[in-house]
Amino acid sequence: MEPGLFSKELDTLREKGLLRSLVATSPDDSGRVEIDGKRFIDLSSNDYLGLSSHPVLKEAAKNAIERFGTGSRASRLMSGDVFLFRELEESVSALKGTESSLVFGSGYLCNLSILAAISGPSDCIFLDRFSHASLVDGALLSRARIRRFAHNDLENLFDMLEKERHRYRHAIIVAESIYSMDGDMAPVYKLVQMAKRFNAILIVDEAHALGVFGEHGEGVVERAEAEKPDIMVGTFGKALGGYGAFCACSKEIRDYLVNKARGLIYSTALPPSVLASNKAAVELLDTLGNERRKLLKMASDLRSFIKKELGLKTRGCSQIVPLILDDVNKCIMLEKHLFDYGFLSRAIRPPTVPKDSPRIRFSFSASHDSGVLASLKEALLSFFKR
Repeated sequence: MEPGLFSKELDTLREKGLLRSLVATSPDDSGRVEIDGKRFIDLSSNDYLGLSSHPVLKEAAKNAIERFGTGSRASRLMSGDVFLFRELEESVSALKGTESSLVFGSGYLCNLSILAAISGPSDCIFLDRFSHASLVDGALLSRARIRRFAHNDLENLFDMLEKERHRYRHAIIVAESIYSMDGDMAPVYKLVQMAKRFNAILIVDEAHALGVFGEHGEGVVERAEAEKPDIMVGTFGKALGGYGAFCACSKEIRDYLVNKARGLIYSTALPPSVLASNKAAVELLDTLGNERRKLLKMASDLRSFIKKELGLKTRGCSQIVPLILDDVNKCIMLEKHLFDYGFLSRAIRPPTVPKDSPRIRFSFSASHDSGVLASLKEALLSFFKR
């Protein structure tokens, strides 16, 4: 390869304030991380319930390693489908109130595989404009026609479906129940009714809602609800403190995906230790009502502070609180300022978010103590009031 082949592009990203870099961290069990020997309050993780260091999950993982070893040795369709998969999928189905479910290696792989499997050139995917990159990439891989509707705009979606549904074999509507960069909620049950009206398949990604919303931690889509999305995606790598993902669905859809989802067919299965800790997390969710309430209360308090005390923009109704600015460089300056105050809270820049709304994305954990919010408010005031 010619030396310096990518240097110009890297220089351009650096000049625009868009160059990404990795930060090596050492996490603990109090919602903090160590970087170069200094401890920081971590407000950038998705470990919403603090389960990644929960003793029950760690014990389950250790027991699985002792019994089965460290790796799964094969893909699920070869010899890697250890019985722990079935136990985990039964737990997921019970949590989500669905007939069946299917576990994948990661959330990205799950979304990519599902959309590529269920749609093709004669179909159309109607995708919320703020959908996660994995959903966008899955839609592109499917070779289906893609139509992007305005974020959470049901009138826009209705108009598209009314004008275009008849042209396609299948229509697939794709949304997230909680959006990862804005922290706002989709009108899921209205989407269910719209999908029914237009004979469309509805996929809802519950990645950031799972564990945090619902009476049992099942997400925005309640377990007892009779009419649900056709496919609900969830991840074990956020509030459940583990790794991997699932889709909750009918047995028919599960059987179809086992035969058509390339990300499942051609990937090595998740290790037994991960499956065991994931199952332990699912079983703990019903007991974590206080943690869910604490988490959402902290986020609500910060959202109110940003609006009333700082006079700045924020959005949402969840554990994710974006502080939205209008300048990338100012966003980077705020990230550094907060870092100096002992907070790890990363700047989110284009293309992850629109060009005119770079932001600091704050995400709390139930493992944070009561002083975290007060300290964060002090740090923000010192930046914006100087």
